[in-house]
Amino acid sequence: MSASAVVPFEFRFRVRYGECDAQSVVFNARYADYVDISVNEYIRTLFGDYQALLDQDLDIQVVSMTLNWQSPAHFDDVLCARIEPGKLGNTSFTVHLAFHTFGEERAVANAEITYVMIKPSAAAKTPVPDGIRQKLITGAPGVMISHAGEQA
Repeated sequence: MSASAVVPFEFRFRVRYGECDAQSVVFNARYADYVDISVNEYIRTLFGDYQALLDQDLDIQVVSMTLNWQSPAHFDDVLCARIEPGKLGNTSFTVHLAFHTFGEERAVANAEITYVMIKPSAAAKTPVPDGIRQKLITGAPGVMISHAGEQA
């Protein structure tokens, strides 16, 4: 995590039984789902909702995602996805995610995902508009959203 955002955006969710594999840990492919769900909450925080992008004839598509695991997550763990802005290009942007367990702060995984901004009506990439660019630069430090029902 960068030093620029002391308290990054955080999304909390609970690991469900069906997301675990035969070794009783979260199946590796589920982390792509976790990244997608977490970034959707981040986008909703930045822009109000996803429809706000679509109403401007804008959309985003994944062009790259990397995941690195540090420790296993298990059924009923509450995971915290901390998200910070990354590189912002002309037509693309990257966000960094760090997954930790709630309470004990055990590092579980890190991810980096890059999106390209597209104009659906033209089926082509398009420059990131200035208003959106500024929101992507700022991010959402200090915002926490939970779908986990955890007890503090």
